[in-house]
Amino acid sequence: MSKKVKNRWLIAASGVGIHLSIGSVYAWSVFTKPLMNEFGWSLSDVSWAFSIAILFLGLSAAFMGHFVEKHGPKKSGMLAALFFGVGLLGSGFAINIESLILLYLTYGVLGGIGLGIGYIAPVSSLVKWFPDRRGLATGMAIMGFGFAALIASPVMNSLINSVGIAATFYILGVVYLAIMLVSSAYLAPPPEGWMPEGYEEKMAKRKNKTADLSQLTANESVKTSRFWYLWFMLFINVTCGIAIISVASPMAQEIAGLSAGAAAAMVGIMGLFNGAGRIGWASFSDYIGRANVYTAFFAIQIVLFLLLPVTTSALLFQAAVFIILSCYGGGFSSIPAYIGDLFGTKQLGAIHGYILTAWAAAGLVGPIVASWIREVTNSYTLTLYVFAAAFLVALALSLVVRLDIKRLRNQQEKKMAS
Repeated sequence: MSKKVKNRWLIAASGVGIHLSIGSVYAWSVFTKPLMNEFGWSLSDVSWAFSIAILFLGLSAAFMGHFVEKHGPKKSGMLAALFFGVGLLGSGFAINIESLILLYLTYGVLGGIGLGIGYIAPVSSLVKWFPDRRGLATGMAIMGFGFAALIASPVMNSLINSVGIAATFYILGVVYLAIMLVSSAYLAPPPEGWMPEGYEEKMAKRKNKTADLSQLTANESVKTSRFWYLWFMLFINVTCGIAIISVASPMAQEIAGLSAGAAAAMVGIMGLFNGAGRIGWASFSDYIGRANVYTAFFAIQIVLFLLLPVTTSALLFQAAVFIILSCYGGGFSSIPAYIGDLFGTKQLGAIHGYILTAWAAAGLVGPIVASWIREVTNSYTLTLYVFAAAFLVALALSLVVRLDIKRLRNQQEKKMAS
């Protein structure tokens, strides 16, 4: 009797469950003022907890990618749940004993490790379960990470006001631990050789094929030029996007004359476009191809970053920022499928982990560069022009990757013909 095959849409839902939990890290700013008011900590003191978490996200994704490939998504997801859950529970204890260092260790280090493992755990399997819709599948999960703050922020705010900061961390720790454990329990790779029904017929009709151009291990992939093209493309996209996120409110007030309240509302809507871009662009990439999507990201953003400094219309300024945020989110969600296309699915989780070090680096570089240029020039104009120039480099890299893809396709066709 053949073993029953799991429902791939429930696998995708499980991935969303994990990402909705760990994505709550983007709501960290909700804790900022309460922690500053209660303990007299400075803004930079409190912000370091978030920065450390993002740093360890990138590092653990890189170092634990091989663990995900070896032990599978179920064990990896459960390990992520333990790190993230214990990190939050430990944060509650750190608040109880008023220890900033312990908060860095629990929320930053332990929580950050949980973030990294949890981020990559479902992705490799989703690409294998959805060979016909790679972009859609990874886009759904990574959309959860982008949208999580919209759900978590009001809940956290309400809990802090009603039960206090420490109790909020304890409640979140238990809830997210439970959600992540339940979600992880259903995760599994597809059976060997499994393909969705009607896959071959569907792919025969599609113009942009998503057939893997090679099957490389993670260590083989980093020796190829196309790995580093992808790395720098993601690095530039994230650097510029995070910089815009970090200065969006004051920049909108300075350039387009928005009031503080209108700028705050714009920041909230930016979260919607960040999340929507993750599912929208990634799904679109299934039809027009990953290479076309990345070229579009960079071409669109070159134009928008050049227009932003001279856009005094509040409506047009906000529309430009929202499109930039959709490209920022889309860059995250389209990269796993692009990795699958270029390097195959043999060790996709590990390769994805290596690529995500670009996120860790960008998280440090983007806000620092934006703030430094603003302080030196007393204007956001040069910052935006510098980022437009960076996107020119990214556009060039996206075109060079196409040459690599063409060469690999030609090699494939020669092999099939011989």
